[in-house]
Amino acid sequence: MSDFDLYHWSVPFRGQFIRGILAYAEASWTEYDSCEIGELMGRHPSGQPVPFMVPPVLVDNANGFSIAQTPAIALYLGEKLDLLPPSLEMRAQSVKVVNDANDVLDEITLDGGRQMWTGEKWSEFMPRLRRWMEIWEATGHAGGLTPWLAQVLIARTGAATAPGIMIAAVALCVLPILAAMRDVSEGG
Repeated sequence: MSDFDLYHWSVPFRGQFIRGILAYAEASWTEYDSCEIGELMGRHPSGQPVPFMVPPVLVDNANGFSIAQTPAIALYLGEKLDLLPPSLEMRAQSVKVVNDANDVLDEITLDGGRQMWTGEKWSEFMPRLRRWMEIWEATGHAGGLTPWLAQVLIARTGAATAPGIMIAAVALCVLPILAAMRDVSEGG
């Protein structure tokens, strides 16, 4: 039996962050096809492993615990797999980065695909995307991320080096990167 069950679409969306954390920690997991996910989503909330609207959902097979929502899953895995930094300040920073990843994903997919990109919309979005990339770069540098380390993390998590993948790659690796950050809290 695998360590975890992950219910998420096969496309690289929010579940990709969770896949990256699991891969980095060398945990095993089982994924389910869209029919099984649809069946789970169609159940009454009281019949779901955890009440949820849409994936991702993670089931910990060691204890039967289930959790939904990417930031909650990332926090759970960070604690369970000992990936979070020791100080409260750096753990809070880890949660902030996971939420940043969700925010940029919402923006770059136009709220999960509710709208379609046009040339004009994309041009208007480019300054904001550059700002997000500056935020990711500054966060990575603060945590000791180098171009070489980024390539190692991409290779280790199985992410392809396609255009735009760096947003996902950084988000995939936020907990491990922040775990390696120097503790700048008082007395740290």
